[in-house]
Amino acid sequence: MWALFSRHLRVWLLLAVGAPLLAWLLGRVGDAIERRRGPNTVSRIIHQGRRFLERRVRGPLRRREQPDADRLAR
Repeated sequence: MWALFSRHLRVWLLLAVGAPLLAWLLGRVGDAIERRRGPNTVSRIIHQGRRFLERRVRGPLRRREQPDADRLAR
């Protein structure tokens, strides 16, 4: 069935559904590793991959950045 979708629709599905799910999954795995072993190289790389994907995600599944303390003080 995947082959029946046009190339543009397949790319859109991967970016609209696959990237946010993969970012969420990487975040969960990175957090689990940090809980067990503390911050380490593997967890940092996993979180870096999650942030990379989140920068490319738009829409309701996008994680919002926390406001800076400077902006709150104004």
